[in-house]
Amino acid sequence: MTASTDTLTPKVVAAMRRYRVAAYVVGVGLLVLVLVAMPLKYFADQPLLVAIVGPVHGFLYMAYLALTADLGVKARWPVAKLLGVALAGTIPFVSFVAERKVTAPLRASAG
Repeated sequence: MTASTDTLTPKVVAAMRRYRVAAYVVGVGLLVLVLVAMPLKYFADQPLLVAIVGPVHGFLYMAYLALTADLGVKARWPVAKLLGVALAGTIPFVSFVAERKVTAPLRASAG
C-alpha cells in the first residue's frame, strides 16, 4: 500500500524526514556495533567500544521505533508494514533498504 496524495500532508513529509534521519543513524550505529565493536571485543579483547556503542544504539533504536510509528500512523500504513519497517533496524544494512523502499512512494508524491 502506498500513500495517496490525500495522505501526503506536511505532517507526513516532516515525519518522513525524521524517519529517514533515524533510519540512517540507526543503520550506521548497528554497522559500527556489529562490524567494529563486536570484533574488537571478541577477537582483540577490547570490550570498551561495545560498552559505549551498544547502549547508544539501543537508545537510538527506541527513537527509531517511535519515529517509525509516527510515520506509519501519519502515512496510514498497515500494521504489518509498520512492524516490518520497525524490525528493519535490527538487521545490518536492512534499515537502509527499508528506508528507500518505504519512502520512495512518499518522496515521489512530494515532488
